[in-house]
Amino acid sequence: MHSERNKSYRSGYASVNGLRMYYEIHGTGRPLVLLHGSLTTIDTSFGKFLPSLSEKGQVIAMEQQGHGRTADIDRLLTYEQMAEDAIELLRQLKIEKADFFGYSMGAAIALQIAIKHPDIVRKLVVASLAYTNEGLYPGILEGEEKMKPEDLDGSEWQKAYARIAPNPEHWHVLIAKEQQLTREFKGWTPDDIQAIKAPTLVIIGDSDIVRPEHVIEIFRLLGGGVAGDLVGLPRSQLAVLPGTTHVTLVDRSDWLLSMITDFLDAPMPKEG
Repeated sequence: MHSERNKSYRSGYASVNGLRMYYEIHGTGRPLVLLHGSLTTIDTSFGKFLPSLSEKGQVIAMEQQGHGRTADIDRLLTYEQMAEDAIELLRQLKIEKADFFGYSMGAAIALQIAIKHPDIVRKLVVASLAYTNEGLYPGILEGEEKMKPEDLDGSEWQKAYARIAPNPEHWHVLIAKEQQLTREFKGWTPDDIQAIKAPTLVIIGDSDIVRPEHVIEIFRLLGGGVAGDLVGLPRSQLAVLPGTTHVTLVDRSDWLLSMITDFLDAPMPKEG
């Protein structure tokens, strides 16, 4: 699957904050950084539309600590650290400014980058983002906490991990670390979100794990929620994909491609 999805791309490993971090570079032109979801790989998060994205510009995809081809190390998973890992990789690749597209865990990493390293972010696309755990539906956290690592044995994510991970036997360790990441997530403040100046496209499935009310709150904090005919379009946009769950969101390749490419290709809004 991996070798078939693109005819030619460059891949490698970089020494990043104690990690041997895997990355791929597809296409040429304006850089777009892809940040995958929890327990997934570049392929399982973005495989359905990465080739099309790379026809539009340069795509830089990476696999975070313990995910895919990037081996785990003796360190907890935190959004702060994963954001710093991504920034260090981009520094080594000499990327000074880029667009960012994060899905689920990757959306939280992208948000952290936009808050702490605003100068590197041109535009931001976040799919299935909750900026606090209160943004999730009741029961989601309890369900995840009750989940046993072996419950995901045989899943698409576990099979993808087994195919490419340096240490496939660490699957259960990764799940335990992901559960701790979610359990100990403190979130960001509304002021943190409001301070983001990068134009942002916020995407959710209408049956996602994130409540639509929460996503509308994010949209408003980013300048949305106005009558565009009266005051002009805001710098940020909101997309709710019909008939779409958290897991199936990344299968909506036609919708995502049209929305994301239109958003990224549009002129930057004027300051002020």
